[in-house]
Amino acid sequence: MRKLKIALLTILLAVVGQASVLAQKTNVWKNLSEVSYKISEDEYGELYVPVFSENITGMEGKVVEADGYIIPFEGMFKPDHIILSSLPLAECFFCGSGGPETVMEVEMASPIKYTSNRVRVRGTLTLNSKDPEKLMYILKNGTLIN
Repeated sequence: MRKLKIALLTILLAVVGQASVLAQKTNVWKNLSEVSYKISEDEYGELYVPVFSENITGMEGKVVEADGYIIPFEGMFKPDHIILSSLPLAECFFCGSGGPETVMEVEMASPIKYTSNRVRVRGTLTLNSKDPEKLMYILKNGTLIN
């Protein structure tokens, strides 16, 4: 009986763990939208500093998956450091109506080829509220998974 309880508990934990991974895969952009901003100042003037929700801070340092579109920046595509947008180019943060929570930097583990198709990447989430030269979401050690 004890072995059966242990086996059932192990299966239950595995199912809950898989559900958590699945939820992160499907809802990463929804989770990342739970951000607010406070106004601060630096030597150049006012700036908006992100205030991350508890849900977002709980994701920091964890491996997450995000799907979206590669956004060229600085006039060209950089195959080992990309900007990923949850929205297509015409609607993305830089060109359309999306907010800063709809994009993330992805530091790729190995270079990838540019595509205008939707892609999915996996990496370790880092939050940035200090460096205004970088995006507030950074995925490190990114890999293309589709």
